[in-house]
Amino acid sequence: MHYPKEVAAYCPKCHKHTPHEVERGRKRTASELKWGQRRFRRAQRGYGGFPRPKPEGRAKAVRRVYLKYRCKTCKYVVQPRSFRASQLELMEHKG
Repeated sequence: MHYPKEVAAYCPKCHKHTPHEVERGRKRTASELKWGQRRFRRAQRGYGGFPRPKPEGRAKAVRRVYLKYRCKTCKYVVQPRSFRASQLELMEHKG
């Protein structure tokens, strides 16, 4: 799927439609202090092996895409709703 690198979108800080730069959202490293991670580490301790079954087969063909719109005037970042795409490529608009 092709997606433009720049879109005109509503900026809640400027209260109007402005040009926005589009960038792809990346996953941060998980914090070791979160409750799910603490529970996972506790289950992994000692004997007993991995606490849940290993994923079998291949990964999903279609993944969820997270984008960030950065306003060019005030640099405010908005994250719109995610969508599913097998492949995403940010393209320059020719026109």
